[in-house]
Amino acid sequence: MMKKTEIDIPQLREQIRKGLDLTFHRLVKQKKAQNGTFVLSEKGQIKKVSALEIIIT
Repeated sequence: MMKKTEIDIPQLREQIRKGLDLTFHRLVKQKKAQNGTFVLSEKGQIKKVSALEIIIT
């Protein structure tokens, strides 16, 4: 049994990952509804990607 001050790092990482995934899904959904775009950087190059092009599985 863990003390109150101990943190289960793998469980915390999993919870953070799930939260980030949920936030990204919501952002893409909102951007698609607004016909928005994402501005991304890939290998130092700035790219604009339509939210409609992003497929979430």
